Amino acid sequence: MTRAAHASGAAEGGATASSPSSAATSRIPLCVPEIRGNEWTYIKECLDTNWVSAVGAYVDRFERAVAHAVGAKYGVATASGTAALHVALLVAGVEPGDEVLVSTVTFIAPVNAIRYAGAWPVLIDAEPDHWQMDARAVRAYLENECVTRDGALYSRAGRRVRAILPVHILGHPVDIDPIIELARAHGLRVIEDATESLGARYRGRPVGHLGDIACFSFNGNKLITTGGGGMIVTDDEGMAKEAKYLTTQAKDDPIEFVHGAVGFNYRLTNIQAAMGVAQMEQLEPYLEAKRRIFARYDAAFARIPGLTPLAEATWAESAKWMYAVLVDEGRFGQSSRALLRYLAALGIETRPLWEPMHQSKPHESSAHTTYPVADRLHEQAICLPCSVGLTAADQERVIAAVVAAHRASALDATPAASGAAV
Repeated sequence: MTRAAHASGAAEGGATASSPSSAATSRIPLCVPEIRGNEWTYIKECLDTNWVSAVGAYVDRFERAVAHAVGAKYGVATASGTAALHVALLVAGVEPGDEVLVSTVTFIAPVNAIRYAGAWPVLIDAEPDHWQMDARAVRAYLENECVTRDGALYSRAGRRVRAILPVHILGHPVDIDPIIELARAHGLRVIEDATESLGARYRGRPVGHLGDIACFSFNGNKLITTGGGGMIVTDDEGMAKEAKYLTTQAKDDPIEFVHGAVGFNYRLTNIQAAMGVAQMEQLEPYLEAKRRIFARYDAAFARIPGLTPLAEATWAESAKWMYAVLVDEGRFGQSSRALLRYLAALGIETRPLWEPMHQSKPHESSAHTTYPVADRLHEQAICLPCSVGLTAADQERVIAAVVAAHRASALDATPAASGAAV
């Protein structure tokens, strides 16, 4: 097992009256790569044969492996998940000035990608049970804020609505069938952002094989990593060919430097793909390790008031990428950010959930309503260490620290601790 030394560091938190003085034990990172298979062998083969750039057998193997894992006909490797999203939008027909519906509770990448394409995001709130894109909000926008004209759907702003981009966050699927039904009724494409959810299933079907086209990420904190990289998967041969064309600089001739469009240098290297092939060989064991980690947390936190983990839907099999829990300050005794600082002082790295896109400076103008669920998730959610290689001892240390934070807060809230007369 390898723990990446370059994993993002936890914010330093000053000691408070109810926080530990310091941690003498080793740091527990949030989510780092697990390297336990053929990575060294396959990468060495690339080095030994001098196939290190953006072509090579491992690129083809990696594309086939990911496509096969989700049941798709085609896979196109890219330099990042963001690059995959950008190109997926283009090949799905999104044009400058269009609108694309997208989750407001997400990492910023898919919303940025919409702007790369010259289109405008329409931010959709999460549903409260599983924190995914709310199909009811999608329906409300399409039916109340849009009109059909000349066979196409237009918003009140006069922009054509072209696609829906649901983001399967934290490894859990979106309840996507109602969204797909709405998309089909209005002639819209569905582009899945599955960058956090490789291995998840929705009503028995693999996430990434539900809409028209889907994207995965292999960043260093993902379940399967190539250090950095992405993948487009689809059953549509035309979209797959166009995606390959655009990601390889839209080159028209194998010898002459002739280009037929504005393309992109979005290629994945053979070395990265070699690592990806080795990682994909471990997909099922990694998923099983995540299930055990999540189950231990769930069992431990069930008895602590004020902690509510992300619930897995009965129709879902989550990939359990990131373990997140809501912290109710009134019942737990601390806010999510206070708990973050408490754990940081013990050498335990945590993170809040992303700033919702309607609060993000680059995209706040895309807000068209209120987002009460997203706002609550941002205020209360905290993500806990859940690397594939997290040991039982380290997980028990995290659990014990969370329990101690709750107990310390309870003590601080007593009349004696506050200095009141007893």
